Amino acid sequence: MTSSPQIFDRALLSQRLRRAAPQATDHDFLLHRVAEDFAERLLVVQRSFPSAVNLGAYHGVVSRALAGVETVGNIIDFEPEPSLLAACPGNKVAGEMEALPFAGGTLDLVVSGLALQFVNDLPGVLIQICRALKPDGLFLGAMLGGETLHELRTAWAMAEDEVLGGMSPRIAPFADLKDVGGLLQRAGFALPVVDADVVRVRYGSALALMREIKAMGASNMLVERHRKPVTRTLLARAAQIYEERFADNDGRISATFEILNITAWVPHESQQKPLQPGSAKMRLADALGVEEKPAGEKTGR
Repeated sequence: MTSSPQIFDRALLSQRLRRAAPQATDHDFLLHRVAEDFAERLLVVQRSFPSAVNLGAYHGVVSRALAGVETVGNIIDFEPEPSLLAACPGNKVAGEMEALPFAGGTLDLVVSGLALQFVNDLPGVLIQICRALKPDGLFLGAMLGGETLHELRTAWAMAEDEVLGGMSPRIAPFADLKDVGGLLQRAGFALPVVDADVVRVRYGSALALMREIKAMGASNMLVERHRKPVTRTLLARAAQIYEERFADNDGRISATFEILNITAWVPHESQQKPLQPGSAKMRLADALGVEEKPAGEKTGR
């Protein structure tokens, strides 16, 4: 039994992904963006990765992109949903994201594209990834950040407050950049770097955006979601508010997807270490060419 808060209904997520699997290639534009970024980052790393795992592989977009990187060897696709795993290339392993089956210190590289934002125990999964990697092993991840679909969140909240007199959880509470950096350090990673890639996508209408989210298998799977079906009145009002507040001049609407890109290494003696306090050989004031003042003393004009 896990002690982490149960935010996502993982069984429902599996059902949604199973339903989305036949049309997965029609709605994977974000995953292609992530896959290209992973490949570009690995091309500039001066070392090889004989053993790699694609964690939350979906239908194998990331693995196909990394197959063209000479420094990456055998790639294992790990995916909970069998209908998606069947479309992955090469070696395949089915299993739960929060219970990874890989032995400690056995992997050179772990990549994960847009899967970690839907796990309930993100700190625990990051610890498992760090443990499975060899010393100086690399973790490349991409997950949706807190700005994702903020327009849709606003539209639903306003519509529910107006129509129902209250709000219910509909859009996942994605992590922000600072939170992820802290979690990586707590998990035992060295040299963690997290940066944000904000992608704005345009749709013909708010309903078209909602249909795409459903086709991705990413519609509301929150444990605390409202269980009653959405009424036509509520849906129409949410779409209307979205288009009133977030439409462009040509009438099309914009949707924000924030992708948090993660680079983190497992500690190794060869990695750069921060200098000890007081070990600097040159004063900062000398380096900047300014007069050093005691703390609290103001510089005159």
